[in-house]
Amino acid sequence: MTTSHASHVHAHPGTAKRHWAEGLTAFAAVTLMIAGVLDIFRGIMGIAKDDVFLTTRSYVFEFDLTGWGWIHLALGAVAVIVSLGLFQSALWARVAGVAVAGFIIIANFLSLPYYPVWSVVMIAFSGFIIWALCVARPTDQ
Repeated sequence: MTTSHASHVHAHPGTAKRHWAEGLTAFAAVTLMIAGVLDIFRGIMGIAKDDVFLTTRSYVFEFDLTGWGWIHLALGAVAVIVSLGLFQSALWARVAGVAVAGFIIIANFLSLPYYPVWSVVMIAFSGFIIWALCVARPTDQ
């Protein structure tokens, strides 16, 4: 029984790679969707009630919290749209997903003093998204 299983695995060597690539793309799509929805909520909080966030003095990148709310809302909306493209395995969505995740990292780094723990969580989420989209090559699919 083990010999027939081994011959079956060797008959389709690209199948495991293809499943691995599909799994990573699905992981990136779901994670980007979650990050986008959470960024939308963070943007709404910044726009509607910006006293939720911690304000610090003498921060190099000091911005208006309502402005940060609009930035996070826009990034979240784009992230949700791109994640829908990732579910379709579109190449444009893979490239845009890496770019959007990079912008999410930058935005969360710049807003780190306003909501530090959440910014670190979003940076980690976005790092996993970039990793998943870059590891699985479209030629593997």
